[in-house]
Amino acid sequence: MNKVLATLIAGLFATSVYAQTATPAMAPATKVEAKANEKIVKAEVAEAKVDAKADEKMSKAHAKAGEKKAKATAKAADKKADAAADVAKADPADKMKAGAKADEKMAKADLKAEKTVAKADAKVEKVAAEAKKDKTIAAAKTTEKKAEAAADVKKDAAK
Repeated sequence: MNKVLATLIAGLFATSVYAQTATPAMAPATKVEAKANEKIVKAEVAEAKVDAKADEKMSKAHAKAGEKKAKATAKAADKKADAAADVAKADPADKMKAGAKADEKMAKADLKAEKTVAKADAKVEKVAAEAKKDKTIAAAKTTEKKAEAAADVKKDAAK
């Protein structure tokens, strides 16, 4: 669902950018201005694509982490249930020993689940940082292209 949504949003940006250049408020005075506008449009489309990819990576990472967390929690619950069952079927004389063993199993199961959850969260944070980096770089490239286009227009005007 998120992938489809991201694709639709990227398509919306791309079509709106092209739609704006097809009928500008003022016609470009020179070929240089037209090329500058085209350069800006291409940069904005590229930025939108990078943003969509980054958002897609984030949604995949969140989904994968959610699955890992659920699996780890379920596994811990199973181990706890097994430990409780072992205590229930133990001889009355061995109940205390079985209870201690069960507590140890439950603690280990909880520890393993907590580790898995922590690793999944760390992975999501790593992907989030990378996505933010990608978006920032794309925005910087777009800004650079806009500055280059403005400089080209100024050079042409100075002629």
